[in-house]
Amino acid sequence: MSKYHVNEKGYYGQFGGAYIPEMLHPNVEELRINYLKIINTEAFKRDFDHLLKTYVGRPTPLYFASRLSEKYATKIYLKREDLCHTGAHKVNNTIGQILLAKRLGKSKIIAETGAGQHGVATATVCALMGMECIVYMGEIDMARQKPNVERMKILGAQVIPATSGSKTLKDATNEAMRHWINNPNDTHYIIGSVVGPHPYPDMVARFQSVISAEMQNQLQEVEGRNTPDHVIACVGGGSNAAGAFYHFLNDEEVNLIAAEAAGKGLNSGKSAATTSLGKTGVLHGSKTILMQTEDGQVVEPYSISAGLDYPGIGPIHAHLFDAGRAEFYSITDEEAMTAGVELSKMEGIIPAIESAHALAVFGNRRFEKDEIVVVNLSGRGDKDLETYIKWGKY
Repeated sequence: MSKYHVNEKGYYGQFGGAYIPEMLHPNVEELRINYLKIINTEAFKRDFDHLLKTYVGRPTPLYFASRLSEKYATKIYLKREDLCHTGAHKVNNTIGQILLAKRLGKSKIIAETGAGQHGVATATVCALMGMECIVYMGEIDMARQKPNVERMKILGAQVIPATSGSKTLKDATNEAMRHWINNPNDTHYIIGSVVGPHPYPDMVARFQSVISAEMQNQLQEVEGRNTPDHVIACVGGGSNAAGAFYHFLNDEEVNLIAAEAAGKGLNSGKSAATTSLGKTGVLHGSKTILMQTEDGQVVEPYSISAGLDYPGIGPIHAHLFDAGRAEFYSITDEEAMTAGVELSKMEGIIPAIESAHALAVFGNRRFEKDEIVVVNLSGRGDKDLETYIKWGKY
């Protein structure tokens, strides 16, 4: 049994499980009983691989960033998830889950979204499969990610604003779960990250693991070895990181590095740096590390990037942190924006602000000259142009 993959009870170490209201139990149980059986069939794998190749555009390139490498005196490769159809890694998971939903006989799809990338990816696969799609999105996120809201609508999805709490990702997730409780028979809930009750964290990680599988093949081709020395990814809920880390979890020679959003600073009261500020608790159906008050109320998170604006992390990452398997860095808005502009000017690639957090690790940590460092560039910056423009320092 792997130390870092999920166990048969749905836990990563002490984290994970399915802490759900009785009314959600049938939905989650149906998934838990069937998901591995379905996704391990030859027919499923064939359909999944075919769509990843012909529709998503995989494999995504592993690009050697020569100017960045020179600046930081190490070998930096970028895994170009920003080149996926829809502009981010999110579509790997939505393709997998919609194929699963069809095999479970579901006809309607609901989803939650923060930055809007998962919403767009869900609306995209629903259009592809001719299925009804409802996306819940925090009112604040809808305002700051307007282009993505319009993309979802053009793709035929209904976008419903979440108007409670902080009006961001946490609240959109609450609304989506409520909807699912009331519509269990015909509806599948596509969760976009490695969060939620078991089996979601494991299922999403498996669909995203194509990222690290490709990395292995590509590194073999260019470096003559199939492992990097370091893999860096940003973590909110953490699906892109789970995918980038997946095939290296048990190889302790490969150092895993996660970049969280420190927002305006760890002590500013405006942050989403869960591992620095959080403690163990239950959020959206799983036991994990989350930011909470003394009496267990969830603290409102903050990040300049809508996709990292989440008060917890997926249980797999909570376990990696707790076990000391991964290094976690808290990256401020300022550091992330600076790193995003630097990549744009040095390599001609404008990254999503989420991904820019991962790039900012180079300003916080030294790497050796001959080390191979792969950064998972989880998304492209088109959706964030407004934020870059407001920030203005370029």
